[in-house]
Formats: sequence, C-alpha cells, structure tokens
Amino acid sequence: MKISVIGTGYVGLVSGTCFAETGNQVICVDIDDQKVNKLQNGKIPIYEPQLDVLFERNVRQGRLSFTTSLEKAVQEADIIFLALPTPPGEDGSADLSYVLGVAEELGTLMKTYKVIVDKSTVPVGTAEKVTAAINKNAQVAFDVVSNPEFLREGFAVEDFLKPDRVVIGTSSEKAKKMMEELYKPFVRQGNPIYFMDERSAELTKYAANSFLATKISFMNEIANICELLEANVDKVRIGIGSDNRIGKRFLFPGIGYGGSCFPKDVKALIKSSNEANYDFKILKAVEEVNAYQKQSIIPKIKNYFLNNLKGKNIAIWGLAFKPDTDDIREAPAFEIINNLIEEGALVRAFDPEAMENTHSVYGDKISFGSNAYEVLKNSDALIIATEWSVFRNPDFDKMSELLKEKVIFDGRNLYDLEKMTTLGYRYFSVGRKNI
Repeated sequence: MKISVIGTGYVGLVSGTCFAETGNQVICVDIDDQKVNKLQNGKIPIYEPQLDVLFERNVRQGRLSFTTSLEKAVQEADIIFLALPTPPGEDGSADLSYVLGVAEELGTLMKTYKVIVDKSTVPVGTAEKVTAAINKNAQVAFDVVSNPEFLREGFAVEDFLKPDRVVIGTSSEKAKKMMEELYKPFVRQGNPIYFMDERSAELTKYAANSFLATKISFMNEIANICELLEANVDKVRIGIGSDNRIGKRFLFPGIGYGGSCFPKDVKALIKSSNEANYDFKILKAVEEVNAYQKQSIIPKIKNYFLNNLKGKNIAIWGLAFKPDTDDIREAPAFEIINNLIEEGALVRAFDPEAMENTHSVYGDKISFGSNAYEVLKNSDALIIATEWSVFRNPDFDKMSELLKEKVIFDGRNLYDLEKMTTLGYRYFSVGRKNI
C-alpha cells in the first residue's frame, strides 16, 4: 500500500519505518528542512533499539523516503497518518493546532479518496474536528480514522511489529477494510484488531495509559507505607503480582513516572473529565502521588548530609525517564538535579544515551562523564535515577575506591539489601529498609 506519515517525531518515524518493513511504500513528511535533510542522509534524530537497522534497510531498498512537500505526500498516498505533536497546555488540554492546521491543508490537496488516520494521542472528539477541518476545503470523499499507538519507548519497534492489539476507530466499511489490510502482517500470530467507533478508540488510549500510571502510583504509595511499617516492598510486590487479576507488570516502585505519555495523558483525561463536569478523583491523586514521588529521595539525601549539600559532589546514574531511550521529558532525574543545584551541590551525571539532550537543558550547570565510573571519582554520594541494565552489575570494589563515601541513594531498587550490607555500603532505596 502507499502510505504517508505526516510528522517525523518518535511515533511518526517508528510507524513509517515499520510500515515500510512490511512492504509498503512510505513517505514521511516534516516541515523541518534540516531534520528531513538528516533523515535523507541516514541520520536518525532519536534513539530507539532496532530502529536503525530497519531504517537503513528500508531506505536502501527504496520503500522509505522523506520530504518537506505535503502535496507530494498527499498525492502519492492511499492512507495518510497524522503523527503530529499535541503538546499539553497549562490546564492539561491537548493543543490540536498542528493536527487541525494540517487537516485544513489536506482538504485543498486531496484529488481522490483518502483515509486520514489520527495516530497522535488526541482527546475524545478529535476525529470529528479533523473531519470538519478537512471539509472546509475538500472536494472529494474521505474518511477519518482513529488509530492510537501503544508504543513503549525502548521497545517501540517490537511493539509495532508484534502488537498486543490494534485499536481502530471508524464508522466507514471502506476505511475499515483498508486498515485491516494494512495491519494484517502485524497480527499474523493471532493478536486482535479491535474495531470500534472513533470516540471510543480515542478514549481507549487515555484510559490505558492512565490506568498504568495509576498502577505505578499505587505501588509507590505501598512503598512509602513499607518504609514506615518496616516492611519490604519487594516481598509485597511479589505477593500481589502473583495474583493474575493484578499481574506482575508496572508494580516496581521508584521515584515516579515520566516521559511523553503518562504525564500528558493523565492531565488530558482529567481535563476532558472536567469539561464533562466529572471530578476524576483517582487520577488527580495519581498526579499528586507522582509529583511527591519525584521529590521523595531528596529528604533522604538532605538528612544524610545534615541538611548541608553546599559544595558536595553528587554523582547521578541515569538521566532519561526510563532505560533504552534518550527521552528526558518529565524525567524524575531532573527534579533531583534541580533540587541539588538549588542546595549548592555539584552534579556529575552519566547516561548511556541521554547526555546530549540533558546538556541542551542544563548547559554547564552540571558536568558529564564518559562512563559510569568517571563521575564517581571524589563524589560524596551516588544517586541512581534510571534503571539502565549497565548499572545493575557494577564493579563495587572499583566504586568503593572512587567514591569519597560508600553511600548510594537508589531510586530504582537495583541492588540486593543483603549484598549491600556485606559490601559495607550505606544504601537507601525505595520501600525497603535503609542500611
């Protein structure tokens, strides 16, 4: 099939590349000349495991191309995906200006029937707004479909190629058949394609992410109670996760969730609920808990250093909001860094992928190391903010030699308490006994 993807951000680039991988002819469009030029020259602007291999192969074999010409993309496509940014406003509402602006342009450019697909995460009712925007200028028939993405950063290629489910919102039989044909190669193992109305598909994305955010915040509350009651959250997590009604995933406590999806989608669903005159109390509590959790490690650090962090050298492992990505949006590490800087501490940071993005935010306010051990030299403490695999089995003897004090504040519970006791570390984690 002939596909166009408008927007080459995270969702657009992964979607376009994966559609090309199944034999479709894909054109990705962006208004950023420099970005398109880099893509045309084989440079990917994001880090995502496996994406580079698929990208190189499909560009080389002529199935994946890039342009700044919206007209070219529209004329040559049967299905047009809108993968445009929908940034949150201060009140949590999603900004649809990019989506609706492009929709109006589509109306003037379409010469034959097209299926227009909302791939961006958008509020309930957006498909109707997109339809109205296109209709301002359209002279031909078209259908607007809602097809929310459920990609996990760090596993996005795997999630796209082998999805748990595909959700498609459409009231058009013609569009339904085209979308079913497009997604058939991705569900050959029997995973379902769920067809529903557009509004239900739009709400499904917000509901899914908000539920997962709720699960994380709930477990962080349990971790906080564990510390007060001298219980071990690891044991509690195993105990409740073995109940198949609850499941094992998203039960790991830590210093809060971040990224581009959970914070934005929780806010957007709260906003939509308010507009419908409904007080979504649970989600408001989820936000409150997460905001607290991002700060929860700071009192432990201050208490250890007797409320005097001025001039202390603090090493941080992990800057991205989660491992296997360079995404720093809403990253808990940044809350910690901001607090440390405010208290006069000197921050040294290492992350396998996110240091360039972090430098663009902090500049010379913090320093960076070329590896995990470099930032430990003469540091007064280590903070672990992201659970990269490379941090799970470090050389503790080498760390002991580099650190001024053998003290670790672990926001991701990477290490065994008994082992840390044996090694002689002062070790502070989440929902477990401090040693």
